[in-house]
Amino acid sequence: MSTQRTKVGRDVEKALGEVLAHVKGETELPCRIVDDPSAERILALRKRMKLSRQKFADRFGLDARALQDWEQGRRTPDRAARVLLTVIEKNPKAVEKALV
Repeated sequence: MSTQRTKVGRDVEKALGEVLAHVKGETELPCRIVDDPSAERILALRKRMKLSRQKFADRFGLDARALQDWEQGRRTPDRAARVLLTVIEKNPKAVEKALV
């Protein structure tokens, strides 16, 4: 077994050191938090846009049944769907334009 440390090993040690410093509150690490929209918030978004469930789903490339389950609290959107819902909430035209 070699006792020499590889570049990958040194990189892993450095990354773990950054994580440990972050956990101890010694440094801030960049992060992106994706909201976990509640059923009420998803329903309110669709109602604010004055769209039926099917039209909202069609417009933004979603499954209408999944949307129904989210709105009724039976399921929670996965991470990708949460990101999409966040973008729809902030800039629906951007999503529409991207899907054309």
